[in-house]
Amino acid sequence: MEDRVARAVELFKSGFNCSQSVVAAFADLYGLTEEQALKVSASFGGGIGRMRETCGAACGMFLLAGLQFGTTDPKDAEGKGENYRIVQELAEKFKGENGFLKCRDLLGLDKDAKESHKPAERNASYYAKRPCVQIVESAARIWAAKLQELQKGE
Repeated sequence: MEDRVARAVELFKSGFNCSQSVVAAFADLYGLTEEQALKVSASFGGGIGRMRETCGAACGMFLLAGLQFGTTDPKDAEGKGENYRIVQELAEKFKGENGFLKCRDLLGLDKDAKESHKPAERNASYYAKRPCVQIVESAARIWAAKLQELQKGE
């Protein structure tokens, strides 16, 4: 699983958003091509469309949880509940490691500051002042740990 965590970081450093990086690193496990994973997760970067709401890396974990545990039967209340339980568990682990779930809080941004829809330029200054690389790594590690739990039958 360490290679998948490293892949998520590599994807982020290459310019993909936080959500894309987490989802694409695990996409093949769910029968998705990298292109499909990048497209389906594209809107969640920057705290969902750069609105600085729920962190895109966390959203990536939640998308993966849906692929792993999601239901396709609209009447499967038990299955829905189990998926939601796992998402809440992942969110708590993420908050425990990173302090917050909201992108704005993770980045220390003023809650009233308006963000442009245009992504920031990725350069040395960007990486120096943002914890996003570490957050992507954290989300990928949390998901990898969940998969390892499943393999052990926990």
